[in-house]
Amino acid sequence: MKFQTVLFGGTFDPIHNAHIEIARAAFALFAPVKVLFVPAANPPHKSHGAYASYEDRVRMVELACAEEPGFEVSRIEQGAERSYSVVTIERLEAQGRGPLGFLIGADAFAEIETWHRWQDVVRSVEFIVVARPGAQYRNPPGAVVHELAGLSLPLSSSEIRRRLAKPDTEVGDESVSVPIAVFDYIRTHGLYQSRAL
Repeated sequence: MKFQTVLFGGTFDPIHNAHIEIARAAFALFAPVKVLFVPAANPPHKSHGAYASYEDRVRMVELACAEEPGFEVSRIEQGAERSYSVVTIERLEAQGRGPLGFLIGADAFAEIETWHRWQDVVRSVEFIVVARPGAQYRNPPGAVVHELAGLSLPLSSSEIRRRLAKPDTEVGDESVSVPIAVFDYIRTHGLYQSRAL
């Protein structure tokens, strides 16, 4: 299918270089009009909530995407209600943004049958699953899945937060794989410093 929009949702707490690499690969392979980054305001699968505020996370995504002509950032999940993917998909379809590809990591895709109205999600999009070495998942009934493999994805957001908490970490440090503009924003606003990560 030719996608108009590839939806890339997540907490982005913070966005990091692997997110950008994944989005670039999806843009190159599937040639949508846009890769749409959708930071989750209130992610249902994060029991502790996000560590940075919604506004800070959106701003970091905007900074990371600023030099990428195929990328767009959406505030479609802004507000107090839970950030359910099916609702976001329905809103995007109502805006004429379909057909939609849904860019998702293999670990999250493995849990999709626990999602709110997951059958409706499966019916509404085709999935672009980012395969990690050794990741196991099965395709839910009716799902159309394209695999995006061969990417180097060494760090998780949780590990990056732990490394950012160290005050001697400097911009360009390979152990903190975030865009320079994002690193500067994190340091300027004192993010990931004041609570257990």
